[in-house]
Amino acid sequence: GFEKLAHRFLHSRAEDDAHHAELTQTLADPQADLKRIEQDKIKGAIRTDFVLSAEIIVIALGTVADEEFMSQVAVLSVIGLAMTVGVYGLVAGIVKMDDVGQYLVDRNRPLLRNIGHGLLRAAPLLMKTLAVLGTAAMFLVGGGILVHGIPALHHGIEHLATQSESVARVGAVLKALLPLLSNMLTGVVGGILALVGVMAATTIARLLPRRKS
Repeated sequence: GFEKLAHRFLHSRAEDDAHHAELTQTLADPQADLKRIEQDKIKGAIRTDFVLSAEIIVIALGTVADEEFMSQVAVLSVIGLAMTVGVYGLVAGIVKMDDVGQYLVDRNRPLLRNIGHGLLRAAPLLMKTLAVLGTAAMFLVGGGILVHGIPALHHGIEHLATQSESVARVGAVLKALLPLLSNMLTGVVGGILALVGVMAATTIARLLPRRKS
């Protein structure tokens, strides 16, 4: 999630425009392997959903950690099935949204064509919206895992939300939003540390002499 934010600051608009122009030119090439390009996008979507699914399972397991083993299995099984059918089914529909739109545009019926054009126009906007919401979800869910995994931080946030006079004066809305904002901030900080760690490890690996085969 933080890597997406860092991309906006570490890469210039010219680089993004050049990448977009290159992709547009590739898609316009009759010889381009469109199936491979789509498969790459699908792999990225699956990877992101896998990470979020793992985070959701971890949170669900934490809520039933004190229950009996069979209860834990039942809860996680239900959540797993719901995510598979609901989340991944929804993702599959979104991925094929433009294909469905184009299929309807090619029909001879005006109503179907109008619906198809609407889907084609809505697809880019939906993708941009989901990119923002998905990034926020990464921070919220990942930050929530970190907060619950650090007892001092978790209890500190609870104390601030329930007993802080400054929060009480602002009102119940801030009191309800404080845990979410705290989770998001923790997720951002965790993302910064993770990205810095990965960049440092990558730099060190490049500087180390490579063994000759």
